[in-house]
Amino acid sequence: MSTHPINTAETAPRQLHFNAFLNACGHHQAAWRHPDSAVEQLGSIEHYERLAQTAEAGLFDAVFFADGHSAGNPAAGPRWFFEPLTALAAMARSTSRIGLISTVSTTFYTPYHAARMLASLDHLSAGRIGWNVVTSMFDAEARNHSMDSMPASPERYARAAEFIDVALALWDSWADDAVLADRSGFFADPEKVRPINHDGEHFGVAGPLNVPRGPQGRPVLFQAGASESGRQLAARHAEGIYAVAYDLASGQDYYADLKQRIAAEGRDPSKVAIMPGLVTYLGSTEVEALARQAEVDALLPTEQSLAQLGMFIGQDCSEWDLDAPVPALPPASEFTGPQGRYATILRIVEAERPTVGQLLGRLAAGGGHCTMVGTPEQVADSIERWFTSGAADGFNLMPPMLPDSLEEFVDRVVPVLQRRGLYRTEYSTHTLRGHLGLERPEA
Repeated sequence: MSTHPINTAETAPRQLHFNAFLNACGHHQAAWRHPDSAVEQLGSIEHYERLAQTAEAGLFDAVFFADGHSAGNPAAGPRWFFEPLTALAAMARSTSRIGLISTVSTTFYTPYHAARMLASLDHLSAGRIGWNVVTSMFDAEARNHSMDSMPASPERYARAAEFIDVALALWDSWADDAVLADRSGFFADPEKVRPINHDGEHFGVAGPLNVPRGPQGRPVLFQAGASESGRQLAARHAEGIYAVAYDLASGQDYYADLKQRIAAEGRDPSKVAIMPGLVTYLGSTEVEALARQAEVDALLPTEQSLAQLGMFIGQDCSEWDLDAPVPALPPASEFTGPQGRYATILRIVEAERPTVGQLLGRLAAGGGHCTMVGTPEQVADSIERWFTSGAADGFNLMPPMLPDSLEEFVDRVVPVLQRRGLYRTEYSTHTLRGHLGLERPEA
């Protein structure tokens, strides 16, 4: 009943991993304003299918959707459109090898609901599903789920840890050989379909799941751990980790810390890919690449950009002077909001001493993730530097403009990395676990 991936991790040289982080018209917040944007196509599933096919042509490990549970400011531009698991179901039918990863919030879903949907998609995709585990963070989201405000961080992370334990138990509640499909007897061996009888602080789940064990055994678990609680959750459970790293030094710091934490949990750090976000602008020359970046930066609306900055740093920035230096910000230890992005902003301010306007431009695409601007060879040089100096196992590519930036990366950067022996030239496996060099877990 199950397809076991070929695990070549022990014999193949270390190679880069890439996910394509798909987001509306692109990760630059002004991307939808560009005359050539795909804004009219956001309600067409064919748009997302084409993006997945482009990433698959580039031999990416996976495409990835974030998710949120509030509309935000509808005038500011497209943020969410399709519910991501629904979209991935369609995209699974228009692709054959690329992994399909979705965010599912442990704050708003229940473990049984999430485990059932993800297991169904793992079957539907023949073993290509991944789950990005998040705790959600904004009160506006909480108010759409019968809460006045978001629970405190310790409670959210305690719920997330228990949520993961329950989901794993549900996926293992069917033995791999439980399904008999014996027309003269049983469909499934009742001795191999077991309740889990979970009775915890946050959840009571009897089980078993009503979906047989999937082709991967369990969907691949991803986590973006920035805070102390997030890092520990990622170290304990994640099989792939998304990171916010502004520069090489911050990437190396995060990479070393997470690898050490993973080892301390008794897990093999080499089996967990750490993938910082990466925004790229390409040109035939560096000057051309910088001009392309400036072109989309010029479309940035000041009022909305200041509002976004205010959300990132937890204060009203609407009256800040664009030509003045960024005002002094509280240290990270005094900031109660999302830690990863805030720490990145502090690092940018410290390193670059930007004006408010310059900071807005820096955050416009990817909100402070690593940004590489230059020729395909220059970008490949930087990617290789991060990969070989202990800062990344690969990247979560965040194209500033879709589909153009993704197509350019596949057509112009991927071949350079392949010639250097840093990236696969063909898929050797059929599952997301296989692409990542992960073994299929036993029930």
